Amino acid sequence: MATRPDLVDVLGYPVNAISWGEVLNLLEEWSKGRQSRFACLCNTHVIMTARSNATLDRAIRDADLRLPDGMPIAILMRFSSGRDQQRIAGPDLMWRYCANAERSGQSIFLLGSTTDTLEGLKLRLENAFPALRIAGYHSPPFRAMTEEEDRYLVELINRSGAHTIFVALGCPKQEIWMSEHRGLINGVMVGVGAAFDFHAGVVPRAPIWMQNVGLEWFHRLLAEPRRLWRRYLIINVQFAGIVFWRGMFGKLRDKRRATDA
Repeated sequence: MATRPDLVDVLGYPVNAISWGEVLNLLEEWSKGRQSRFACLCNTHVIMTARSNATLDRAIRDADLRLPDGMPIAILMRFSSGRDQQRIAGPDLMWRYCANAERSGQSIFLLGSTTDTLEGLKLRLENAFPALRIAGYHSPPFRAMTEEEDRYLVELINRSGAHTIFVALGCPKQEIWMSEHRGLINGVMVGVGAAFDFHAGVVPRAPIWMQNVGLEWFHRLLAEPRRLWRRYLIINVQFAGIVFWRGMFGKLRDKRRATDA
């Protein structure tokens, strides 16, 4: 049985210190048991948005797994915990999990994005993983769903028999939706953000070398400047400023304690 990984504080949010093997094993174990759980991918945008959004804050803290998506989160956790924390990026998690699901016979459900993107994604997954069971997919309205639409969606997912539901509704919508539907969905929900667009070929992903050195955000900014400029040029700077201030304050506090002693 997989064990729950340790937690590391990231600006007041407990993020799981976890390896690729551990997260894949844990999700597979929960999915096999049809456990209603959800996992959030925590990058700087998610963390900073949660600090000013009480509903998202509760959803993140309520998650069964909070994974370090984004190189700044992984690096901060390395300094805090002393362990070599890897980045668990949403697109990579989805792809690796699909490979495992193909071997184990577990099925997946795709929730989010547009119908065209979902059809392109389904085709890509079928080509990459011929034996993967795709139980279904659904593109919900971009507006808030009515109670009737929400009931239909829950029934659709549960009737499909999917073990794992990949949710790509964007932050904060996907995290809040998963939190509200734990106990209603008979499977494990994983919020994967832009993974559908990447794997369907709608949005080009950064080269591996840019991902490895923490510059994927810059590639995304160049690809979608109008939509992402605020996230990367304001929110990321705010995140860095808070981390720097806390680090300096902590050092000064430790120095005062040493002097008093």
